[in-house]
Amino acid sequence: QNAGGSKGDRGDVAASQQGRAGLRLQHALPNARVVYVSATGATTVHNLAYAQRLGLWGGEDSPFATRAEFVEAIEAGGVAALEVLARDLKALGLYAARSLSYEGVEYELVEHTLSEEQIRIYDAYAGAFGIIHNNLDAAMQAANITGSTGTLNAQAKSAARSAFESAKQRFFNHLITAMKTPSLISAVERDLAAGHAAVIQIVSTGEALMERRLADIPTEDWGDVQVDITPREYVLDYLAHSFPTQLYEPFTDNEGNLSSRPVHRDGQPVQCRDAVARRDRLIERLASLPPVHGALDQIIQRFGTEEVAEVTGRSRRIVRTRGADGIDRLVVENRAGSANLAETQAFMDDDKRILVFSEAGGTGRSYHAELSAKNRRLRVHYLLEAGWKADAAIQGLGRTNRTNQAQPPLFRPIATNVKAEKRFLSTIARRLDTLGAITRGQRQTGGEGLFRSEDNLESHYARDALRQLYVLLVMGKVEDCSLQTFEDATGLKLTDANGIRDELPPITTFLNRLLALTINLQNILFTAFEQLLTARIEGAIASGTYDVGLETLTAESFVVTGRQTIYTHPGTSAGTCLLT
Repeated sequence: QNAGGSKGDRGDVAASQQGRAGLRLQHALPNARVVYVSATGATTVHNLAYAQRLGLWGGEDSPFATRAEFVEAIEAGGVAALEVLARDLKALGLYAARSLSYEGVEYELVEHTLSEEQIRIYDAYAGAFGIIHNNLDAAMQAANITGSTGTLNAQAKSAARSAFESAKQRFFNHLITAMKTPSLISAVERDLAAGHAAVIQIVSTGEALMERRLADIPTEDWGDVQVDITPREYVLDYLAHSFPTQLYEPFTDNEGNLSSRPVHRDGQPVQCRDAVARRDRLIERLASLPPVHGALDQIIQRFGTEEVAEVTGRSRRIVRTRGADGIDRLVVENRAGSANLAETQAFMDDDKRILVFSEAGGTGRSYHAELSAKNRRLRVHYLLEAGWKADAAIQGLGRTNRTNQAQPPLFRPIATNVKAEKRFLSTIARRLDTLGAITRGQRQTGGEGLFRSEDNLESHYARDALRQLYVLLVMGKVEDCSLQTFEDATGLKLTDANGIRDELPPITTFLNRLLALTINLQNILFTAFEQLLTARIEGAIASGTYDVGLETLTAESFVVTGRQTIYTHPGTSAGTCLLT
């Protein structure tokens, strides 16, 4: 899909080798007929770079001279432009996007309410991240990355901030997923008792972290490992390897600008003692917090490998086994390359009634109630973790809903009452809108009804509502949250010497910072934000300017009272009419 490269959050993304090969093949065979076949043709307009033969750019009769012009115009038009593009291509007979029918598929949301103990644990980690954030600033100042005059080494500061935000986002995603797993386990137990089969969709397996931990343990001890592989380890890993401890020295460049550079002694980087001491204290504090086991480990340790079929990319896993002495031990178990095939077959043969799959098992496999399989039980498909990739999420949902099945599945997304979880739902909901628009010509079709348009918090309505929230915070009009409390808790600065800043933090930054706040403060801020967002959307609906995309009007009959041509294409003379 990435044949022409694209723009990422952190700069340009190079084109993939597969994409380039596809373009070279088309250039080498200019007279050959080309049919593009893909499970998911595109999720963004950049992904259409491979489809040169559609005639969207480059030719004399093409609407755009270059691909760059095409991308710029469609992006400027937003989701509505993608819908029009897909519908025009379909009308010309150049494009078809088929889909399995979701008729008969039922949806049932499972909401996990955090217990008092879970709230206490979440708040403890939120407090720890606040301390890490404050110590990060102090460590950068002690190491001369920043100074009283401002930033001395922009690259080092950016790297430190990026590593921190990435670790925080990954940690809280794992923590929230792990905290809602008890509700999943209870629901699966009820399914098994009712004679159903459970399929659980996840993204994170913790394989990379587990491999790093096992590398520190001698293989002769793998028969009884004492190792903590929980989401907390991601933060400890960040502190140990990415927290800024290298010393920098200030210097003045040729233009008189004060900057800083790394200090080396005998070819080795010099460590800042103050920063190292801060890091060690943080590691000690974090290690004392209660661990929360990862979702996949909770599922396997509760039901056992004899009941759970695991279809993931893991080559090893840690399982609980009972020895001859009757004592339970954690043992490292190697998984063969063919393990996923064997596990899938065991599930379809009804030898195992629970199947867990990650992205590695999310494409090209079938877990549905196939008529030719022994296991024709009702599939209850739990979406425990949607991830970031819209196409992968939807393809994952298609594993249990296929042709030749005894009955369609029951889809059960699992959510929590943690407001910050909206951070993860927002991105996938926005991308599913785009996916639906670019493949089917209608944004609502992307999520197959699992996600609502309100879940997308990255719309211009949300951006306007967030700016309103910032203004209310500066004016002290948000109940139970002063400006000082907000800035201390999030590390975001809303004011400068001239009052409210011109460049305010974007919605994604706000949602990221929301993750590391206590549950109570999250509720206060998000409730205020949701009220402002609802008011803006209702105002747009009342004024008739709300962008809902393509709508299906239903009535017994329609009477056309007028027809007006509002646009005529200069090249083809094709007209666009407004019917009233």
